[in-house]
Amino acid sequence: VAPFMRGYAPTSVPADGGSLGAWVADVLALHGAFGGDARSVLIGHDWGALATYGAAGHAPEAWHRVVTASIPPSAVMASRLLDYDQLKMFWYQYVFLQPTAESIVGHDDLEFITRLWADWSPGFDAADALVPVKDALRDPANLTAALDTYRCVYGVAAGDPAYADFELAPFLPHAQPTLYLHGERDGCVPGSVVGPALDALPEGSKAELIADAGHFLQYEQPATVNRLIIDFVGM
Repeated sequence: VAPFMRGYAPTSVPADGGSLGAWVADVLALHGAFGGDARSVLIGHDWGALATYGAAGHAPEAWHRVVTASIPPSAVMASRLLDYDQLKMFWYQYVFLQPTAESIVGHDDLEFITRLWADWSPGFDAADALVPVKDALRDPANLTAALDTYRCVYGVAAGDPAYADFELAPFLPHAQPTLYLHGERDGCVPGSVVGPALDALPEGSKAELIADAGHFLQYEQPATVNRLIIDFVGM
């Protein structure tokens, strides 16, 4: 997914920033560019999940159903941001806010990213999956663009005012039935969020804990993930 999000190669680094609000605006622009209508389905993982929540809430008439993975609705995450165990899992975000983050993350051909994936999806051989990920981040300008999204969320960097209307959308409720997927051994956000996630989602939603999978469940258990998505969006 990352190469199709602004700031990640092969896309260029945008002059108007890479805030979460900008990603929401991009999703809605793509919906229009591809001739989307009320039957459209939106699927997002991690940052893509937050962009999905935002696009679904900002333009409810544009989407029939949505699917998100690995990051639950903001109402669930907000209740955990003071939790010590969750803060330990989010240690990397505080590294990303530092002025030295580019040097730390970029060192030894992005070994930081390799180790982070190993922590998040223990036991998964991510060698092949990491090739396009590193290609998307290897250029210093692309790496800074990726880190700036975290900096904007935490208020360390300012997003473009043009996207102000979109910035809060990922943190507000949406109305569409949603399938939420989460790996049982996720090392970034614990699988215990699945129950609360379902409680926070609209009527008609479903939530599934994926066995033998971590944060990157779509790579680890693709057959299971694909089946669940197809069954849900076809309802």
